[in-house]
Amino acid sequence: MTTDSLHDIEERIARAAKLAGRRADQVTLVAVSKTHGADAIRPLLDAGHRAFGENRVQETAAKWPALREAYPDVRLHLVGQLQSNKADEAVALFDAIHSVDRPSLVGALGRAMDRAGKRPDCFVQVGIGEEAQKGGCAIGDVPGLLAEARGAGLPVAGLMCIPPAGVEAAPYFALLAKMAREEGLAGLSMGMSEDFETAVMLGATHVRVGSALFGARA
Repeated sequence: MTTDSLHDIEERIARAAKLAGRRADQVTLVAVSKTHGADAIRPLLDAGHRAFGENRVQETAAKWPALREAYPDVRLHLVGQLQSNKADEAVALFDAIHSVDRPSLVGALGRAMDRAGKRPDCFVQVGIGEEAQKGGCAIGDVPGLLAEARGAGLPVAGLMCIPPAGVEAAPYFALLAKMAREEGLAGLSMGMSEDFETAVMLGATHVRVGSALFGARA
């Protein structure tokens, strides 16, 4: 069933991209596998999918090393909030970190990357709906945080957001895209199971899809 869902979502991404005058291969589908075990993930790996998202360092450390041995070209994306004291583990485990949202985390990640000699792509998370519980840098503070991130040697790939639930996401995606353009950033991590097609239409380079692929979370 999971592979059927994968093909369906890939087709929907391709249709949305075509409508927007984009190519499907300009969009990375990050399969958000948090709370799902190896048995649920392997069918996607066997079908050739390689980009996966996780929320927690601890869960990723327990689940992914064995899978990565079997599928060494997997790219892991941290899509959940990150505590500064987990920066070293996050840098070791992940190929991209989508939730950089404050100066203390920028500093911790910069030091962790220097120690590890490894520099995962970083997205600055913008608090686009001004909801404190979702994390994210205040809109007005984004230029300053980007400058700090670049100064600390973080490879800034783009911006990320999670719009408020239950409202039309398009205005939030359009605002994030405008902010990225103004900052000269190509990457846009936006769009989840319920709104990824809208996000693709508005320029998303990474969509983070969990429940539409794996079913409801455990």
